Amino acid sequence: MKLTDIYWYLRKDIAVIEKELEQNIGTDHPVLKQASSHLLNAGGKRIRPVFVLLAGQFGRYDIEEIRHVAVPLELIHMASLVHDDVIDDADLRRGKKTIKTKWDNRVAMYTGDYMFARAVELASHCREPAVHEVLSDAMVEMCIGEVEQLRDQYIWSQHLKNYLRRIKRKTALLIAISCKLGAAAAGADAVTNRQLSLFGYRVGMAFQITDDILDFVGTEKELGKPAGGDLKQGNVTLPALYAIEKDRSLKDRIAAAVSESSTNEMGMAGVIGEIRDSGGIGFSKQMADRYLMKAKEALDPLEDIRAKHAFTQIADYIGSRKF
Repeated sequence: MKLTDIYWYLRKDIAVIEKELEQNIGTDHPVLKQASSHLLNAGGKRIRPVFVLLAGQFGRYDIEEIRHVAVPLELIHMASLVHDDVIDDADLRRGKKTIKTKWDNRVAMYTGDYMFARAVELASHCREPAVHEVLSDAMVEMCIGEVEQLRDQYIWSQHLKNYLRRIKRKTALLIAISCKLGAAAAGADAVTNRQLSLFGYRVGMAFQITDDILDFVGTEKELGKPAGGDLKQGNVTLPALYAIEKDRSLKDRIAAAVSESSTNEMGMAGVIGEIRDSGGIGFSKQMADRYLMKAKEALDPLEDIRAKHAFTQIADYIGSRKF
């Protein structure tokens, strides 16, 4: 089953969100418009808007109100990707040139800033006061997460708590907020809001851990970017953390491989192989599965509606995805 099959019944409302995204990145400035459109047309799973729509089904669902949350959240996500690509010096995203590669770093940074600004402007149309506070807090936390990732780059010995806190801010937070604000915009009760937020947080943690696994086991064709990219950029993810904890001398071999020129792929391939063989992939998969199990448990108290089954299927999909 494809991911989109799970929420196919929402296709008309998803089309509304897609059209809104296209309209709201429009600008009279040709470079900003071209750069924004380039990222939008690169596609993506649109997980965050979908989670907003599904969460909204637990209240008074109205696409005209829900869109004021779904579109800004996706724009915030897109803006963070543009900035990430500059920080990571990434040439490809989803198999296509990044904005910083197609144009330059300055255009990329201003494009990301433009998307952030558009997100804030669009969110102002939402009548639910809590939306604005939650969105602004999320943007602050995401920025802190990015700075922490820069701080932790090339520090091969890290505590597991550092990693979990980092991926919470990097990924899980915005997915949790997608559920929280979707429910809030639809006027869902406090218990429903809390449970959906918990679900989103736990699914988001599993989603990022799975991403970090795929960075070691996926192919460039599947990932849309070179495998092992996180390690090359000095980002220590869960499989590597486990492998280093098991064999402390590995951090020296990783450091040596990363410090070598990019033409020396044999050293990097060797340490990636060691991480794969260490059991770190299996350990990470177990942790992701635990988050997914707890995510589905968070749905238990909720009304047994179609959106609940869709959320459960999405959790199962994330646990089994290959790219």
